[in-house]
Amino acid sequence: MSRRILILYTGGTIGMLSTGDGYVPMPGFHDRLLQQLDSRATGQLPAYDLIEYGHLIDSANLVPAHWQRIARTLAEHWAQYDGFVVLHGTDTMAYSASALSFMLPGLDKPVILTGSQIPLAELRNDALDNLITALLLAGNCDIAEVCVCFNGRLLRGNRSRKVRSDGFDAFDSPNFPWLGRVGIDIELQTHRLLPPSEPRFEIPDFDPAAVVMIPVFPGIPADLIETVLQRPGIRGLVLQTYGVGNPPDADRALIAALERATAGGIAILNISQCQQGAVSQGTYATGATLNRIGVIPGADITPEAAFAKLQVLTGLGLAGDPLREALGRPLRGECTA
Repeated sequence: MSRRILILYTGGTIGMLSTGDGYVPMPGFHDRLLQQLDSRATGQLPAYDLIEYGHLIDSANLVPAHWQRIARTLAEHWAQYDGFVVLHGTDTMAYSASALSFMLPGLDKPVILTGSQIPLAELRNDALDNLITALLLAGNCDIAEVCVCFNGRLLRGNRSRKVRSDGFDAFDSPNFPWLGRVGIDIELQTHRLLPPSEPRFEIPDFDPAAVVMIPVFPGIPADLIETVLQRPGIRGLVLQTYGVGNPPDADRALIAALERATAGGIAILNISQCQQGAVSQGTYATGATLNRIGVIPGADITPEAAFAKLQVLTGLGLAGDPLREALGRPLRGECTA
């Protein structure tokens, strides 16, 4: 196998060790990996190098600046490697996979995120299998997009979600078929993959306060929406509504707050709270209200991808009609047109 892969170890459960305070990220991942790999089998893996970040994070502590750091590392080493594996914590892996897909809008190589539910250092773990599978996919398959590989599933990164906290099958893509399945054989659904394109990197300087996400709930106070949208620096809101995109339109104060926000230049992206299905503003009169006040329907985009898309686009300086237009269509296969 002639391909060469770069592994980025950013932190997460896969490299944690047990302490008196629970699992924490620890340096020295490469040595632990070599201890786990059977030397008789390493010849079947692609050649790889590993970069271990000096500051490892539990992914619950992830902030948008970490996306910037990962993307810059990929850009810096893009020409030297044939594929990339990013080791990441599971809690926010879907957010990072989504953000990277928008910051890397042109790809000719695979970027595959993986991690584990049990650390590599534990005798019984899912870490080694996930990492080996990700390496084989990055080294063997003509993938040109950001993916999540977990428990034998290859998922489009910006369609992925963590759907279970206590199973090895932690990730799925509820609104899009898997890109591949790894069992006895590697079954890649090539017709679903994005086509390769000229590599391009668009890495913004993020303002973590620019985008917020609020779920609608019965009796949600209008002043909660008002207060959030009046905070300095707010440029986008992901609004999670009921069913096919229905808000409580009987609450006139809440609708007025949303209308004032859109009139003031804040982009509001409406997504469904349902795990499966899409927003269809106008199917019900309640949803049609959002059409009238300028809220953007998010189709079947995931919350993670919606948040990341707004963060990246506003970080790149988009505003007004260009931002609305970009939010309303798929950029990297993140939603159905």
